Amino acid sequence: QCGLSVVTCHESSQVGTKLVFDHKGHLVQRSPHPRQQGTTVSLQQLFSTLPVRHKEFQRNIKKEYAKMIHVLQSYCIISTGVRITCSNQNGQGKRSTVLSTSGSQSMRDSIGAIFGPKQLQSLLPFQQVSPTENIIEEYGLQNADLPKQLYSITGFVSRGDHGVGRSATDRQFFFINNRPCDPLKVTKVVNEVYHMYNRHQYPFVALNIAVASECVDVNVTPDKRQIFLQEEKLLLAILKTSLISMYEAGVNKINLNYTQKTSMNLAGLKAAFSSYCSSTSGSKSSSGKASNSGPTQKTLQSFFKDSVKPSTCSPSMKSPSKPARELTKASPVGRSVLDGFRYGSVSCADTDSEKDSAVSSCDVGVTMTTPEEVIDSSSVKNETFKEASEKSDTVPEDTDLETEAFISNQDTTVSPEAKRARKENPHFPAEQKSSTFSNSFEESSSIVDAPVCLQRRTVPLQFSFQELAGRMRRLREQQKQRAGEELQYRRFRAKINPGDNQSAEEELKKEISKDMFKEMEIIGQFNLGFIITKLNSDIFMIDQHATDEKYNFEMLQQHTVLQGQKLIVPQKLHLTAVSENVLIENIEIFQKNGFEFLVDEDAQVMERVKLVSLPTSKNWTFGPADIEELIFMLSDSPGVMCRPSRVRQMFASRACRKSVMIGTALSVSEMKKLVVHMGQIEHPWNCPHGRPTMRHLANLDIISQD
Repeated sequence: QCGLSVVTCHESSQVGTKLVFDHKGHLVQRSPHPRQQGTTVSLQQLFSTLPVRHKEFQRNIKKEYAKMIHVLQSYCIISTGVRITCSNQNGQGKRSTVLSTSGSQSMRDSIGAIFGPKQLQSLLPFQQVSPTENIIEEYGLQNADLPKQLYSITGFVSRGDHGVGRSATDRQFFFINNRPCDPLKVTKVVNEVYHMYNRHQYPFVALNIAVASECVDVNVTPDKRQIFLQEEKLLLAILKTSLISMYEAGVNKINLNYTQKTSMNLAGLKAAFSSYCSSTSGSKSSSGKASNSGPTQKTLQSFFKDSVKPSTCSPSMKSPSKPARELTKASPVGRSVLDGFRYGSVSCADTDSEKDSAVSSCDVGVTMTTPEEVIDSSSVKNETFKEASEKSDTVPEDTDLETEAFISNQDTTVSPEAKRARKENPHFPAEQKSSTFSNSFEESSSIVDAPVCLQRRTVPLQFSFQELAGRMRRLREQQKQRAGEELQYRRFRAKINPGDNQSAEEELKKEISKDMFKEMEIIGQFNLGFIITKLNSDIFMIDQHATDEKYNFEMLQQHTVLQGQKLIVPQKLHLTAVSENVLIENIEIFQKNGFEFLVDEDAQVMERVKLVSLPTSKNWTFGPADIEELIFMLSDSPGVMCRPSRVRQMFASRACRKSVMIGTALSVSEMKKLVVHMGQIEHPWNCPHGRPTMRHLANLDIISQD
């Protein structure tokens, strides 16, 4: 039966009292019980009525244990003046102390009691300052009526020096009014500021935020870990400003990047942007009063890029290169297509019709050109059509024009990158018969007859119905043949490109099993560096050095036992209770890595384990930092053989030197041996340095035989 019992004794009582509660929380027993002043709470058979949850809990017992210790650590940090001791007993085994505090009135002493004196050496006391104007603007608080002294923040954070932080966020504790919680935005701000000074690590954090109880809502989630805060942006601004000022005040801290960022705040950016926009619009409006000395090409390019509208060709109502007073004298509807082209204001139809429609819709005396590389000039017939336009405009004699028109032979849209025909002083007849042009030309004061000369090129194309019918028959026959065969599809689509490495590796994992490597047929060696193999109809290329290096590396990982060197005096590690338990439970893995320890089960927490031997290998030396890394890895994957990152680097260097080099000629048996080895390793797709070992070249069934 699940049971909760409480044994407590007040200082005024001569004997203690034991209270027993049932599963529903009802008091079922009250009896005298001897105890010194204080309280003991015992919880037994927690999941007796929940067998499914009990099974899941047992399956993840180590992870759940670590989570429980983290919760206990948070209460030990914030509960000053209270001595907390937690012990653990496995079945009938020995009771071991998990953590213990001394009941000090200082948060710093509680942190030292839980995490050891080494952690205290890297901490800075939090110093709260008011938010700066830049950060107030960043959080949009510049016009808000901010309350004074709403938040009071105390606690400790890690120094910003590289090496004093942690590789994970496993020691970050936040409290609201002494209650442990998980404020996500606060956590994000603290880590972001820390990464400005120590990019590769995370800080130790223990911060208590004091705020009036009416300004916080803790009833958001059942565990009360998520909270709602009034004026949360103000809290974030205070945190960011305070942390930056603390880290900026550090010795030898130069952060030019941040200085540049803060020198240009949001207000400055807005001012700079508005001044740029005003200067741009001013230059556009002033161009209307400028003379005609500017280059016409620039005006036309801006017309084609900015003024393309889905309508038929028509003269624009505006002329940005003419003075305003001239616009009032001349009727805008009487302007010719020439003026529109000259001043860059004609809008052309953007349709999906045939090529001729695109040409005729903007056919303003422009010769259509055909690239000579595509069509033979001998097969092209020139035809000239002449007719008189009903209404057309004359060209002013006092104007020297250089006009560019753009006509594409391949696209129906007019683009600035199309082929250009350039003429000097041309006549610009208009062929359009639309009512828009007729009306505008009838109202014009200077209208004369002018001939229209259009040059078009006729290109004969070879075409045979018999040949088309033959191709259709062959296509049907191929489809019938394939209908009876297996479905053909591309199993490997990734290209041999650094950007496709991840997708290529996923395809190989999906399609290639370990048993397939010994079935591969060796075709040969390419460029004295790559093995070409064939599996069914797929051709693969294997890097001979990378694949041999990965095989040698994994063999070293699995079978190498590093030799340790004894220390003159055993070294205290000051590990936390959780870390000590992880080390003791996985001590064989530490021994394979060359570490040896002296374990004293009866000693106090953080003094039970002492280091007596360190691994050495030629120029490589290891120490307590490698032990902490191993503990962190084993806490996530207990019992799994793993190596510290520096040991992996050493093995990778050894594997590289003893592997087959690029440029070495190999026999078929030697190549077969390397390929078979790939099926004997855990991760055959990359070498220890990240270079790919194998890529798919081609599929013989998909390659066309025509």
